[in-house]
Amino acid sequence: MTEAPAAHLQHARLQNFPVAWFAMIMGLTGLSLAWHKAEGILNLNFAPSPWLLLLATGLFALLAALYAAKVIKYRAAANKEWAHPIKMHFVPAVSISLILLSIAWLPVSAPYSKLLWIAGVALHLALTLYVITQWMHQSKFEIVHLNPAWFIPVVGNILIPIAGVEHAPLEVSWFFFSIGIVFWPVLLTIILYRVIFHASLPERLMPTLFILIAPPAVGFLSYVRLTGEVDAFAQVLYHSALFFTLLLFSQLRQFTSLKFFLSWWAYSFPLAAITIASLVMFEHNGSTFFLRLSGILLGIASVVIAGLLARTALAVKRREICVEE
Repeated sequence: MTEAPAAHLQHARLQNFPVAWFAMIMGLTGLSLAWHKAEGILNLNFAPSPWLLLLATGLFALLAALYAAKVIKYRAAANKEWAHPIKMHFVPAVSISLILLSIAWLPVSAPYSKLLWIAGVALHLALTLYVITQWMHQSKFEIVHLNPAWFIPVVGNILIPIAGVEHAPLEVSWFFFSIGIVFWPVLLTIILYRVIFHASLPERLMPTLFILIAPPAVGFLSYVRLTGEVDAFAQVLYHSALFFTLLLFSQLRQFTSLKFFLSWWAYSFPLAAITIASLVMFEHNGSTFFLRLSGILLGIASVVIAGLLARTALAVKRREICVEE
């Protein structure tokens, strides 16, 4: 008598398995990269980055298997998610996870990193074209659907050069960097218009405001990888990211009062990105300001992501995730 309902519940949870889960991989891999950078620059006598990388890689394999099972068994549910005006923008988190893992694995195994990079880049290009096509030929989008998660599909291209300079001709990295850096100010303008002149973001999407930090922070990292220097444009990118970080930290009260949703993972990768960017700034100019700032940001990112892991585990135990909305 109890087996049938239990089996039905498991099927329902798989059917409602959200692609937003992959934001967890972005956060964990970003934290691994931040710690790896800190370990190298500061000569730390402990190294959590390899363990974080193994955790992120293992979780990615698990999430990919579960989401593939959903696509195979509940294709209609997956199609609905890919066509949803908000959820569709989280789908490229899958390809971005692959790209981030390729960056994190580069110091460990260049061939494995290249394999992940090729898979991630090919998938991300396809998803970028798909999303932009939906933007151009649609009748369902409204201004209330707009939120910073819209950065993910196109601005995610900025990540590609970080490992791409090692795996492909330089022009390939410039191609993808150009896509993201052109679309970033366009989307930023529209998103600011939405949050200023229309109703506030719904509670579920409020954490996505932290994504505002990511494009300039990652843009800074990619640009430095492409040019090898911190010039005037790199300074503009970094300090833009730093301003968005300060802006969002000044609104801490609004974020700490939110109910838990899987979208809380939007806090994680942007915090890791600005931490890495600050470490690179210290690496290039040796300023103790950036050294101290990096340490503070690394501590904050580590505590936040540890808290997210604990809160997500609790939500899974309570079966608050993978339920019909």
